[in-house]
Amino acid sequence: MRVLLISTYELGRQPFGLASPSAWLQAAGHDVAVADLALSPLPAQDAAQAGLIAFFLPMHTATRLFLRVVERVKEANPRAHLCAYGLYAPLNDALLRRAGCSTVIGGEFEQPLVDLAARLEAGSNGVAALPLISLARQQFRVPDRTGLPPLSAYAGLVVNGATRPVGYTEATRGCKHLCRHCPVVPVYHGQFRIVQPEIVLADVRQQVAAGAQHITFGDPDFFNGPLHAMRIVEALHREWPELTYDATIKIEHLLRHRDLLPRLRATGCLFVTSAVESLDDAILEKLAKGHTYADFVEALALTRAAGLPLAPTFIPFTPWTTRDSYGGFLRQLAALDLTSDVAPIQLAIRLLIPEGSLLLELPEIREQIGPYDASALAYPWRNPDPALDRLCASIQALIKQHERRRSSRSQIFRAIWDLAANGPFPESAPRPDRATIPYLTEPWYC
Repeated sequence: MRVLLISTYELGRQPFGLASPSAWLQAAGHDVAVADLALSPLPAQDAAQAGLIAFFLPMHTATRLFLRVVERVKEANPRAHLCAYGLYAPLNDALLRRAGCSTVIGGEFEQPLVDLAARLEAGSNGVAALPLISLARQQFRVPDRTGLPPLSAYAGLVVNGATRPVGYTEATRGCKHLCRHCPVVPVYHGQFRIVQPEIVLADVRQQVAAGAQHITFGDPDFFNGPLHAMRIVEALHREWPELTYDATIKIEHLLRHRDLLPRLRATGCLFVTSAVESLDDAILEKLAKGHTYADFVEALALTRAAGLPLAPTFIPFTPWTTRDSYGGFLRQLAALDLTSDVAPIQLAIRLLIPEGSLLLELPEIREQIGPYDASALAYPWRNPDPALDRLCASIQALIKQHERRRSSRSQIFRAIWDLAANGPFPESAPRPDRATIPYLTEPWYC
């Protein structure tokens, strides 16, 4: 059977979610084409000839972009069986089916895609007995990245003003934590699954051969399985001593596994991303983040002592944000010397409440949200103070203007400080600016 796998967007990364199922489907005897629409147009011939067209939807933005392209795909091939798979697929099951997807697959999607293709080839409609979410443990195959744009076309890593090609892989999926706002939770329900170390290393090996000088591990939390993670990065460092990498790790895991931080640095970790979300303990409790502001400060000190820059991410605009609390958030970042470490977009992100979010368990949230907005793929909410919603929009526009001018992070921070009317800017010792702190060229979105 001819299969077309489509990605609409994945944070400037070469999509693991295309390369991995491509290898599985080809091993089962299918003719597979892949298309990353973030970098190339829809391949008309592949779309017209495919019996199965499957869309990879790992995130909110990718799902919204799917809604823009699906009609074109149906026009190109009205006979194809359409499927949506990935983290955001089961969260939007009803909407995706209305858009034309006959099959929706969440969780571990490779084997279900193979099963679907086999049923379609056998003349079945493919839907019967396929679970909406599969958490079955899988023996992974080495991803097949044939047909994807070269790594040079994707986001790079900037270090001391020079840009390095970046590869992307995953060592685990899912997460054992239950943060209320996280889209992983409604799918994995506190479980995670590993990708076998030999598969991860083989995937890194082929990306290094393709020019990668740095690897991003896309796991929701790299230390869900710390022994598994360290086994991989130590093997990676033995084989490629000059190769660097970055990973995402929860604050509580940075504290619990503090003894591993020097080993991360020694094996080539350039920075760690952590979803801090807020510096307000009351909001952190509502989000069920599992850490406090004091925990974050301690983790920041530990990573700095280990020579491991921490790249915190935030959701500063929530239904509980006030003008005073937002000003306090900026003051805390300045006091912690983080004005150059935080990506500017992190100062303007607004809480997203998708279908299935555990935030809907909070009575105060249910009272504040409007009916589900299918076009936005979220429940709309407004801050009790309309000025906060206007401030958020103004900050987002300001960031776009400054990034077009190539302003530094500290310059953008200062502009946001002034826009928020936060008073005199505190004087402090000079800190390294964006040019000396490693960062990826694709802004962090969801």
